[in-house]
Amino acid sequence: MIKLAIFDCDGTLVDSGATIHSALRSAFDTHGLECPPKEVTKKVIGLSLDEAMAALAPDADHGALSRTYKDAFFAMRGAGEVEEPLFDGIVELLDALDDDGWLLGVATGKGERGLRHCLANHGLERRFVTLQTADHNPSKPHPAMALTAMSETGADPARTIFVGDTGWDMGCARSAGTGAIGAGWGYHELEELMDAGAHAVANAPADVVGLANEWIGRGG
Repeated sequence: MIKLAIFDCDGTLVDSGATIHSALRSAFDTHGLECPPKEVTKKVIGLSLDEAMAALAPDADHGALSRTYKDAFFAMRGAGEVEEPLFDGIVELLDALDDDGWLLGVATGKGERGLRHCLANHGLERRFVTLQTADHNPSKPHPAMALTAMSETGADPARTIFVGDTGWDMGCARSAGTGAIGAGWGYHELEELMDAGAHAVANAPADVVGLANEWIGRGG
């Protein structure tokens, strides 16, 4: 039977917080707004862009901020200033899941172009059989990304896990009926992950395979 592991991207696969904050600061500066500190901006990573802007600047023009952010990020990429390093242990985790018979997917607040570029930079574009992005789905914690990933692969919730570092990821997983495994190395604190419904929290990528098989073993 099919086993599916869905991963968030920013804060789970890659450590992109510094680059995201730089692009946010550029966008806010363009609109004459004060950008919240990094400790605040990292908490909205994982939401779709418009949702994140609404959380960071409730009274601003969220659509305009989103467009300016995209322009800033694109310019940074063109200048070679985008840094999205893989977290330590991610490649080994993907290898271990492959060896254990899991299909792999991504569900992210990134746009599809940005996600594909990020995966290609790390040679991972062929590792994932389903890619769910903010271009085609409601923002997490809505379950659409997880539900679509399962539909595309034929996976059942009882044999699907969602690995993510935010409460939005855990909410998406719980609403879709999948295993919710917090990425303890990411941007939200343990308490936030547990409060959002995580079934378990992995302290490091190496812990995920065991937790994934525990989820299957208990039948969801």
